[in-house]
Amino acid sequence: MATPAKVDATEEQARALVEESRETSWAKPSFAKEMFLGRFRLDLIHPYPQPSAQDTARTEAYLARLRPFCESLDGTVIEAQSKIPDEYVKGLAELGCFGLKIPESYGGQGLSQFGYNRSLMLVGSAHPSLGVLLSAHQSIGVPEPLKLAGTPEQKAEFLPRCAAGAVSAFLLTEPDVGSDPARMASTATPTEDGEAYELNGVKLWTTNGVVAELLVVMAKVPKSEGHRGGISAFVVEADSPGITVERRNAFMGLRGIENGVTRMHNVRVPKRNLIGREGDGLKIALTTLNAGRLAIPALCTAASKWSLKIAREWSSQRVQWGRPVGEHAAVGEKLSFIAATTYALEAALDLSAAMCDEGRNDIRIEAALAKLWASEMSCTIADELVQIRGGRGYESSASLAARGERAVGAEQLVRDLRINRIFEGSSEIMRLLIAREMADAHMKAAGALVDRNAEFKDKAKAAVGAAGSYAKWFPQLAVGAGTVPGPYAEFGPLAKHLRFVERSSRKQARSLVYAMARWQAALEYRQCFLGRIVDIGAELFAMSAACVRAQALRTAGAPEGRAAEELADTFCAQSSVRVRKLFAALWDNTDDDDRTLTRGILDGKYKWLEEGVFDPSEGTGPWIAEWQMGPSSEPNLLRPFLPSTRVTT
Repeated sequence: MATPAKVDATEEQARALVEESRETSWAKPSFAKEMFLGRFRLDLIHPYPQPSAQDTARTEAYLARLRPFCESLDGTVIEAQSKIPDEYVKGLAELGCFGLKIPESYGGQGLSQFGYNRSLMLVGSAHPSLGVLLSAHQSIGVPEPLKLAGTPEQKAEFLPRCAAGAVSAFLLTEPDVGSDPARMASTATPTEDGEAYELNGVKLWTTNGVVAELLVVMAKVPKSEGHRGGISAFVVEADSPGITVERRNAFMGLRGIENGVTRMHNVRVPKRNLIGREGDGLKIALTTLNAGRLAIPALCTAASKWSLKIAREWSSQRVQWGRPVGEHAAVGEKLSFIAATTYALEAALDLSAAMCDEGRNDIRIEAALAKLWASEMSCTIADELVQIRGGRGYESSASLAARGERAVGAEQLVRDLRINRIFEGSSEIMRLLIAREMADAHMKAAGALVDRNAEFKDKAKAAVGAAGSYAKWFPQLAVGAGTVPGPYAEFGPLAKHLRFVERSSRKQARSLVYAMARWQAALEYRQCFLGRIVDIGAELFAMSAACVRAQALRTAGAPEGRAAEELADTFCAQSSVRVRKLFAALWDNTDDDDRTLTRGILDGKYKWLEEGVFDPSEGTGPWIAEWQMGPSSEPNLLRPFLPSTRVTT
């Protein structure tokens, strides 16, 4: 008899699981964390960190080999067939693209995060689906978790295979479980002989899952004698008996990705394939994403660079009312935004990558900010490109080519980029995760004050302790270098922007303290307020990166130094306008009205507003498909791109 798959978890249980899995210590400094506390530690990012000469040489040599192959690929084939041709994957494998960050000792290219990002940008230029194929394999697939938490034996067994082209996938999400892992239903039950685990469950949106040779599977180990239990991570052979790829999903964009539904029924996995300890799976996943999230900003930056090129060339060629359209202010404003923001995107990306490679700083917040900000801004850039191109922006590249015009896929870019605001944590979830990290010090200082389950006596005691902490810290948020004309003079015309960032970081910290005093434990439900605080931080991080990068180029005597300074100056001017609006919206908003109206919407109070149309989706199926544990009744759609790398004895 099939077992129902639904698992219920209370809000407290869900929160406790995530809290238990997140990294709570800060052994290394963090520029973004300090900034959220009102301390503008420019020394942590200035001088702008640069890859070593050896790293730069290795990266450039590899890109020189990779570029000709990428230029030979035809992205329109992927778009038309909704499939990446096997020969494209074979070529990528022969160039070592599946082992970009894997050490050379395991057969990889041994590139740094900086080199990895540059490679993804190049591959993604051919078609974004290729970039996703490689990043899903290396950023969240088998290689990264093993590098972080794998045993020497696991690394020796699996990393060479990954480097050789054994595509890997990451299986976490389930049909009714997304960002709430406490409700995960998939299980990994220890076998009676103690030599293996038996996996059961269904995983949804398994990017690369349809073509994978290796899987990282997250499943719950039942707690029992000798087993601490909890969500755990396993390396699993994709062709193991009991694994069935039941669907290949189709999406509005990224038409070449192989994303599916994978069922596991009594899948035996050797205990040696457990990554880390039982119960460490979610922590491993979260740690993996600290650096893994930088793949998305890399692909977003590549898309923005292409958008700038197309916008510039088109705006110079297209003539309206006697002048190129780029000379009209309405279009010129868009060009300025695209160019300045693209510069800042690259500055933030390279800064985050360099800090990741150096290992001096904790970049968990920086990587999350980069992912959040890049995914949002690149979508805006793509939308502006479509607007600049007008009707040709809305027309498909295939249709343009059929009419004899240049095949510019602006509408495809909008479709392909849109997923980045959802991938690896939606923008809404990212804001909440960053807010939790930025509030870490405040949570410790406030204690029971921000615990909605604490008793009154505990809150009173916590108030005394918090008052002592804030009495020393809060006055420091009133004065700083940003209020004095002289600081940051070495940055020339960019100094005023750094002073703005310094002042804003302190204002941001003060605003959070005011909110904690006003709402206390209820602050966690003020998600719109917290989201604005995070968005302010993202802009300030980007402004800082833009300024220190321009300064580095200028002082190094780079030919583009002066131009970089101009781009940074304009970007910071644009960003500061957004920051001021966000600060104003902290206290002048419709949050309470929205909350009241939302309750009425959910209660059906305004259903009459929906009258006058009909819903074609009505009756086509449930919102979330019901599923149960058990064997599959579907044909197995697994079709690896390349021959197996497994060595049989």
